[in-house]
Amino acid sequence: MSVAPARYTFSVEEWHQMGEAGLFHENPRVELLDGEVIQMSPIGNRHLACVNRLNRLLVVAVGDQAIVSVQNPVRLGDYSEPQPDLTLLLPRADFYAGATPGARDTLLLVEVSDTSLAWDRDKKAPRYAAAGIPTVWIVNLAADEVLVLSGPGAVGYRDLHHAQRGETLEVAGLPGVAVNVDDMLDPL
Repeated sequence: MSVAPARYTFSVEEWHQMGEAGLFHENPRVELLDGEVIQMSPIGNRHLACVNRLNRLLVVAVGDQAIVSVQNPVRLGDYSEPQPDLTLLLPRADFYAGATPGARDTLLLVEVSDTSLAWDRDKKAPRYAAAGIPTVWIVNLAADEVLVLSGPGAVGYRDLHHAQRGETLEVAGLPGVAVNVDDMLDPL
């Protein structure tokens, strides 16, 4: 009888130990998803500019109601710790120095997709939903739109809205916080 080799999956604790041991170069653009180390796409100029725009917009919009975290980890369980482009986190006095934020701390998660739409939508978003993150925005630079995923469940989000230019997106759980889609996308 032939047995196929099994993959070894890393826990978040092992992931942190590897980082502390210096197994990755500084700023390696890798993340842990389902126990596997995933190399992320390089950040292009459009992606970089969009993240910068979103950071500015969200910091102004939320004020002291939330913490805007840029390209930092969010722990989704024992085997996943992705690094989304932006997250809005519940305020904490220590700014999460005591523990990596998790799904319960996350009000909104944003991924910017220049070349990674299929990965962000089909691989990462279902993991965000299963962890209970209430809303995910995927800024699809190629289509000039924002995918709004809400209603998390065990296998994905129940609701999908393709937000177009001219629309304003409200941040669930933060009354009065809204961002215009035009302001997120490349200027026309």
